[in-house]
Amino acid sequence: MTLPTHEEHHDLGARFTEVNGMEVVGHYGDVGEELRRLQSLAAVLDFSFRSRLVVVGADRTRFLHSQCTNDINRLKPGQGCYTAVTNNKGRVQGDANVFVLPDEILLDAEPGQTAELTGRFQKFVVSDDIEVIDAAPHYGLLTVQGPRTDDVIGSLGLDAGLPAEPFAGIKIPHPVLGEIYLACHPRLALSGADFFVPVASLGAMLDKLIAATQAVGGGVAGWDSFEHARVEAGIPRFGVDMTETNLAPEAGIGSRAISYTKGCYVGQEILNRLRTFAEVSRRLCRLQLTAGVGSRPAQGAKLTKDGREAGWITSVGALPESGKLSALGYVRKEWQQPGTPLQIEGGGVATVVAIIGA
Repeated sequence: MTLPTHEEHHDLGARFTEVNGMEVVGHYGDVGEELRRLQSLAAVLDFSFRSRLVVVGADRTRFLHSQCTNDINRLKPGQGCYTAVTNNKGRVQGDANVFVLPDEILLDAEPGQTAELTGRFQKFVVSDDIEVIDAAPHYGLLTVQGPRTDDVIGSLGLDAGLPAEPFAGIKIPHPVLGEIYLACHPRLALSGADFFVPVASLGAMLDKLIAATQAVGGGVAGWDSFEHARVEAGIPRFGVDMTETNLAPEAGIGSRAISYTKGCYVGQEILNRLRTFAEVSRRLCRLQLTAGVGSRPAQGAKLTKDGREAGWITSVGALPESGKLSALGYVRKEWQQPGTPLQIEGGGVATVVAIIGA
């Protein structure tokens, strides 16, 4: 599916790619510079390729609370959280960023997840007063990421600053752009903001954000640089670093996505039992790839230690300026100690840096 702002990005020199069948800006010609903007200044990215669902109805909060691993009941309008969706065996079926609005709950999820999450929710609807609506045709998503995000927001003239609490959001009625929803969302563990914007105003808002990020020395960035920064920051992505083959605690999202004190939800019994009585045999780890890595290892490349199977690689992020490679991958508990070297299938060494979420 083509981005609503395809022509605008084309005019900026964008090189396009696809993620889960959705058109994405891969880069604008200089991935290294775009990475610098993300990590040191501020960059604007068009994330309208991501899935956006709205849940409405009198039972929306109670229903989502029963479907998600995090505590949705505690959230008030203007608040939000990150959550996972698991099956009855505690395995990850999806994840989402949750934003509670006065009359609806907005879910921002991985591209291509609209049908899967909608089907999952509808499977459990009995007599609940809820409706799941695809919001993507109506609202796009632009995000600003980087340490100068606050400066960017302050220069937009929106009569509103960035909320301080992660996932907190405000509605901004704009006389020209329409109703905008601004949320505090540091997607790379630095500083960040999401703008949910009416599709008709997406191009105009993109222009404003480009000008504002350029004013602090930043500018546009694409998916390639974002992925490099994500891997370096140790942030797992559903469909790549965690799938339905993974238990939620294996992916290191427990502290961000799982409430162990909330009421009943799908998968709760298994996850609570794991936390109390057991230990997962593998964990997602940050890895540094060195010593003869001649090419970018493929997703799924096996890791071994002294000839024994030790895990596998899930994501790789190249750092253009240094030529080094960072990665995420699952490592068995025997070899999770930081500094442990592991052999990569096809050549090279992956050194354990840290356990994600530890």
